[in-house]
Amino acid sequence: MMMDFYEMTMSYGYFHQRDGDMRVAFDLFFRSVPDKGGYAVFAGLEHVIEFVENLAFSDEDIDYFRQQKLFSEEFLTFLRDFHFRGDIYAVPEGTIIYPDEPLLTIVAPIIDAQLIETAILAQINHQSLIATKASRIVRAAEGRCVSDFGARRAHNMDAATYGARAAYIGGVDMTATVSAGQQFGIPISGTMAHSWVMFFEDEFTAFKNYAEIYPQATVLLVDTYDVIHSGIPNAVRTAHEVLEPQGHRLVGVRIDSGDLAYLSKRIRTMLDDAGLADCKIILSNSLDEFTISSLLLQGASVDSFGVGERLITAKSDPVFGAVYKLVAVEKDGVFTPRIKMSENVEKLTNPGLKDLYRIYDSHGKAVADMLAMRGEEIDLGKPFRYVDPIKPWKNRFFEGFSALNLRRLYMRAGKRVEKMPSLHEIRAYVQKQLAEEIWPEEQRFENPHRHYLDMTPTYYELKMGLLDDIRGRHS
Repeated sequence: MMMDFYEMTMSYGYFHQRDGDMRVAFDLFFRSVPDKGGYAVFAGLEHVIEFVENLAFSDEDIDYFRQQKLFSEEFLTFLRDFHFRGDIYAVPEGTIIYPDEPLLTIVAPIIDAQLIETAILAQINHQSLIATKASRIVRAAEGRCVSDFGARRAHNMDAATYGARAAYIGGVDMTATVSAGQQFGIPISGTMAHSWVMFFEDEFTAFKNYAEIYPQATVLLVDTYDVIHSGIPNAVRTAHEVLEPQGHRLVGVRIDSGDLAYLSKRIRTMLDDAGLADCKIILSNSLDEFTISSLLLQGASVDSFGVGERLITAKSDPVFGAVYKLVAVEKDGVFTPRIKMSENVEKLTNPGLKDLYRIYDSHGKAVADMLAMRGEEIDLGKPFRYVDPIKPWKNRFFEGFSALNLRRLYMRAGKRVEKMPSLHEIRAYVQKQLAEEIWPEEQRFENPHRHYLDMTPTYYELKMGLLDDIRGRHS
């Protein structure tokens, strides 16, 4: 039932016209990278596959549709026995992705493809958005630990849980969201709240009681009253009088307010002077990649970041913008390409069934992606001519490069045919690509290098031919 109602009205229209079993292809792609970044991270595929595998209508669902007085009993009977009958092609979860590329393709009867549109987009849009934001934040942290603190600011409980999963894919080290830790095996973190400190008559008593309960993992929140004149002195006292006699060290202190750059430097000096050079400093409070970069530029003394609302809501650019468009219709066993034209050039679609290749240089760096006709032979053992669709008049060749077809078949005729990787494997895949394959110039926050999306000459001619044909028929 996670659908827009027009998916039902169209599906019934196809059913009524006896076209419901006609096979079509839909592509899922996005048009621009959030925050004007150079890349995005593909996330949510596992939950798309799970949703489609288990898709069914209950008796209550059928009754609800009957109450709308729009659909025949024959169609409602069809829905009662409905299961997805199509194929799903996609890039692996965790793939570094770019605009206008077919990240996921559904090849299925038109009704099947139509009914899953909203659910697929909801999963991919949300998790890809948060994974991309997390990747940017982790990059800004320059190797320091980053924890997801965002659950209480998420748009609902599911957004907190699945957002934590996506953030982990993007590179975040831990989450404070227990449901995500339990469900997905993400390491969890969390210490005390201001309410703990306020509950006791004084700050030292609060710290002392906490340290006695968790001597092996004491991290103290030091900004409830006064960081410099109360919080740090009481933390130092707790370290010397409570923890050290037990053979333990103060693990860390956290500040969640004030001038974080200034305070962190003062704190570091005070801790070092007290013989606590090994005590970590954790910063939180409305952080994102921009504030983290600024803090480090100011010389903030920090070992770890807790990032909340601006991560879990992707506050600076909270829309990923993936869309789902018809690209081909099967007739007599042959898929005929379809193309969407628009007054806006950026809404022009890439038609037909196709393959998506990533092109690598001899050092393993990804230099471009390329669209090809599905099944088209790509031989880079010799100079291979390609078309830059932005500058099609130039004669361009790949020489000495290699090509990888990024997409895999995950479902065939409604059955899963590809094993899904673990969440930790997905996360490691993201890190490997960013470290080894994706140019640093594409990872800049400001004015990143544009990743090229080229086309084989055969595919480019197909697209231009469709445009010419449509212009001729509608001029």
